[in-house]
Amino acid sequence: MSVSISPLSESLPAFLNAHQYSAVAVLVDSNTKRFCYPALKNLLPKHKLISVPAGEEHKNLTTCETVWQALTDAHFDRHALLINLGGGVIGDMGGFCASTYKRGIDFIQVPTTLLAQVDASVGGKLGIDFHGFKNHIGVFKQPEAVLVDTHFLSTLPERELRSGFAEIIKHCLIADAAKWDIVRRTDLHEQNWTDLVAHSVEVKKKVVAQDPTEKGIRKILNFGHTLGHALETHFLADAKHRLLHGEAIAAGMVAEAFIAHRRKMIDESLLEQIEEYIFSVYGRVALAEADIEPVIRLTLQDKKNRNGQVRMALPDGPGSCAFDVAATASEMRKALAYYRA
Repeated sequence: MSVSISPLSESLPAFLNAHQYSAVAVLVDSNTKRFCYPALKNLLPKHKLISVPAGEEHKNLTTCETVWQALTDAHFDRHALLINLGGGVIGDMGGFCASTYKRGIDFIQVPTTLLAQVDASVGGKLGIDFHGFKNHIGVFKQPEAVLVDTHFLSTLPERELRSGFAEIIKHCLIADAAKWDIVRRTDLHEQNWTDLVAHSVEVKKKVVAQDPTEKGIRKILNFGHTLGHALETHFLADAKHRLLHGEAIAAGMVAEAFIAHRRKMIDESLLEQIEEYIFSVYGRVALAEADIEPVIRLTLQDKKNRNGQVRMALPDGPGSCAFDVAATASEMRKALAYYRA
């Protein structure tokens, strides 16, 4: 898998000229069809456009059937290409559809959100949500290429930009103490996005290269995600309080850093840095006491769990992270109470 961080007008024609495909399709949602597809359309040969509704609530088997049916109706064979133009939902779902259509066709990721550029599009994790459980059905399959064009970030609402920023914070906390020190002293609107996207891509690529199918060290990329995914899932059915992925992960990082501190894995100053900076950027999720037990129950479905134990990735110092740390319901309860305080 190659990752290009350059204008799409350069990277996409170069990729297509280096490959011969029998047919090309572009998967978009209602947002990227309007705001991003025009920048791509004239760079492509004749192609099939497949449009699906936007939003995490559509990342399911029903939408996959729409994609598979469109490919089937267009008589796509195993030598075709699917281009996923969008954020994490389109990348995850489109990659899953491509990997399973006729047992697998090539696909490339063209991430249009900060979250997808720094995290979701890199690493080959693909999947869909199932009966309320996030990314419950999926596969590991690397795209042929990831084409990152940071100009797409100008199309994002600020809330979407903040959501992606959470994964940048995570990458710094688990792998680069010096970068964390720079990021935490810089306001959201003064961040150097091109530099941070390149940094996050390199962090993730390096980790994934060591452990492509998440048997070991790749699990460090899940810091903040055990409780974060549970929070995201818990609020998914509540349109008024629904969280974006990064908003949930930011809350998860505060709570899980608290567990790390209680275990003496990190000192109080690092916990305070994480807490203060994340609250300054994201505020605090309106988590009621009645939400705590349902959130903890959802962690029992986490994919990192083993032998009935909830396993977390927890920081064990600035720029360092441990994985497969067994966490108890009591610890999570105290951590969520701490977050609410």
